[in-house]
Amino acid sequence: MTILRRLAVLPGGRRGKWAVLVFWLLVAGFTGPIGGKLSTVVKNDQASYLPSDAESTQVLNEVATFPSGKTLPAVLVAVRDSDVTDADRAAVAQISAQITARVHVLHGRAGAPVPSRDGRALLVVVPLDGGLDGPAVIDAIKTVRDIAAQSPAGLTVKVGGIGGITADEVNAFGGIDGTLLIATLVIVVVILLITYRSPVLWIAPLFAVGIAYTLAQAVIYLLAQHAGLLVSGESQGILTVLIFGAGTDYALLLVARYREELTRHDDRHEAMATALRRVLPAVLASASTVVLGLLCLLASSLNSDRGLGPVGAVAVLCTFAVLITALPALLTIFGRGLFWPFRPHAGHTPDPLRSLWGRLGQRIALRSRTVWVGTTVILLVLGLFTLTLKTGITNDQAFRTPPDSVAADALIADHFPAGVSNPADVVASAGAAHQVLAAAQATPGVSSARVAETANGLVRIEATPSDANGTPAAFATIDRLRTNVHTVAGANAQVGGESAIELDVENAAVHDREIVMPLILVVVFTVLALLLRAVVAPLLLIGSVVVSYFAALGGAAIIFNHIFHFAGIDQTLPLLGFVFLVALGVDYNIFLMSRVREEAVKVGTRRGVLIGVATTGGVITSAGVVLAATFSALGLLPLVFLTEIGVLVAVGVLIDTLIVRSILVPALVVDLGARVWRPSRLGD
Repeated sequence: MTILRRLAVLPGGRRGKWAVLVFWLLVAGFTGPIGGKLSTVVKNDQASYLPSDAESTQVLNEVATFPSGKTLPAVLVAVRDSDVTDADRAAVAQISAQITARVHVLHGRAGAPVPSRDGRALLVVVPLDGGLDGPAVIDAIKTVRDIAAQSPAGLTVKVGGIGGITADEVNAFGGIDGTLLIATLVIVVVILLITYRSPVLWIAPLFAVGIAYTLAQAVIYLLAQHAGLLVSGESQGILTVLIFGAGTDYALLLVARYREELTRHDDRHEAMATALRRVLPAVLASASTVVLGLLCLLASSLNSDRGLGPVGAVAVLCTFAVLITALPALLTIFGRGLFWPFRPHAGHTPDPLRSLWGRLGQRIALRSRTVWVGTTVILLVLGLFTLTLKTGITNDQAFRTPPDSVAADALIADHFPAGVSNPADVVASAGAAHQVLAAAQATPGVSSARVAETANGLVRIEATPSDANGTPAAFATIDRLRTNVHTVAGANAQVGGESAIELDVENAAVHDREIVMPLILVVVFTVLALLLRAVVAPLLLIGSVVVSYFAALGGAAIIFNHIFHFAGIDQTLPLLGFVFLVALGVDYNIFLMSRVREEAVKVGTRRGVLIGVATTGGVITSAGVVLAATFSALGLLPLVFLTEIGVLVAVGVLIDTLIVRSILVPALVVDLGARVWRPSRLGD
């Protein structure tokens, strides 16, 4: 007996099913408490995300050696519609003194109020300890804001700067796990109830997915704690939707085939063995594609993307392992009763070609060339809207609903030089301090520059940009500043700071797209070629998914620009969208084409396509809707990037499910006929 047959028999065997169920219950009990600690190792600081060789990363490391570099500066700004009064100055000075007295995690004292040139604003720097973790930053900023709320009538006081933004970002990620989990559970339960038309059948898949979720969280926590795996708030959110989305997909495919086999077998154990043997190659290929595609992110230079690869891969591996063992055991234990009130009975096998999907397949086959050409043109036209996407969003644009820190930074930009709350950092040899300072001051776009500090043979110069951080003008200033200070002989000068970090991230994102995207295509082609034992079919499938990806970007662009009115997209969105849409999108083609090949061996390619579309149409459509709905749950969170990735994947999956897999691919395969299987014997 082959390994595949043994794997197919064990989970649904008369005794094996009980052993499998007990095993996973023990695993869930052991890993549950461990997985619950995952949020304690999540990191959201910029230093963890940056490429280690980026200039801004080097500056962050060097700044940390200065006494002032051990701070996380928050900035309090007080604004009045008219000129600030002496009473206002006294009140803000008192607020600063209270902050120093009540906030016990300062690195020094809160600064004295600094007036703006227009006389309508006051600014206070609050130097928080740079070593604080996320919850401590939130608590400190909350205290500062509570103190600031005691300001005189008519004086608007807000708290921003890096400390304020950090607190608001950490706070936004704080409820990510619970919010997403509840939303995803509700979505999956509703769709499964509609799909199965059974009040109890949905419990088995959801129970198995829950075990996979617990196991994945525990493994990822251990890897983060003991192997240095970076887990960000973004990857934590994607982890949840990926497990529930992919797990439900696998469950739908297995349950549909098991139900089909129950109409052919009296013994439910035989039905499960046959069903699992038939779907296991497709599910294995699907999981392999997603896992290997995600691991391609290890070639990224951005630490945030490189960390997401193993996090996602572990999630899918755990989901695969549980769903092909625990779910068959549960389904076999409870038997046909789970399908109540529509129990399948042996000898009642319906003709698939008489179903809705069967009739659709026959219509497509009548005019296959016209259908695939027309569909391709429509997708390409939709893809043209990709040209309307604007890349790059600032910290102030990263929130769906602007928090207090964004309002504070807007007020600072209105009354002070745009970069005053977060100037660029220039670190150089102390002996060249005067030359580097002169070069910085002479840089167009730098409103002022000053020596902040000298330590350990290095000098730290703060250069205040004229333009707001993260804007194209600020990036151009950073490029000019770097060019100028790099030319100072013997200074070894480097430029960092907020805009420099965002510029380095953008450059790294472009580099990563050029490396990772082709690598993913090679991986996906290899998996498809092994599964289908052909070359032509994998090339067609990859081509269809790439066209679908650009159509999804175009569709998402319409939503981002005209519904959400986002300022732009995160630099990493095109790459992450490609990873998920190519790896996950090809899943549905795998499910379809593996069934088409199975039937083509017996009845020929044309009829094999018709049977494949008819038998997999409903289940794949349900799977696509589940995956799209779970990813769209990311839109419930207040961060723009997570909303963008959720919308992009949801749009792409629906295009793959409803157009590419249902119309484009069947039409292409019918038009090519047996040639699609070349160079295998089936292609003769």
